[in-house]
Amino acid sequence: VHSQVCIVFSDFGKMQNVCNLLIEKLGTSVTVSPPHFYHTPEAIDTLRCQVCVAAVGNTRQKAQEVCRLFGQSLGKPLLIREEETKEWGGHIDSHLSSSPDSMTLQERIQNATAYASCRVFAVFEIKGKENRRNKFL
Repeated sequence: VHSQVCIVFSDFGKMQNVCNLLIEKLGTSVTVSPPHFYHTPEAIDTLRCQVCVAAVGNTRQKAQEVCRLFGQSLGKPLLIREEETKEWGGHIDSHLSSSPDSMTLQERIQNATAYASCRVFAVFEIKGKENRRNKFL
């Protein structure tokens, strides 16, 4: 009796544990194929969102540092616009460019890693320090 089981994991550690357990319990009667890594469209959307939020946070931090240099304080954001988003690496579909059998596990992980960058434009309100002192008087 031959059967084939395909399992989709979202956690690499759990996948390794299950594979090790199958090999330990079933021995040579089981063959575990090398894993195939890919990103779902939902995972790529989540990555895009996280990168954009991080870019806005970085922009705010830099604006705050500039304000400190000039003795000002940073106010609320007046405008935030996503200018450009880039993505590279990773496999969204199920086809690899090179033969999956010839790649090491580390190469598979590296080949399936997705990267993203985001450029944002932000305008912040700038408050003078004098205003803050006057409020306390």
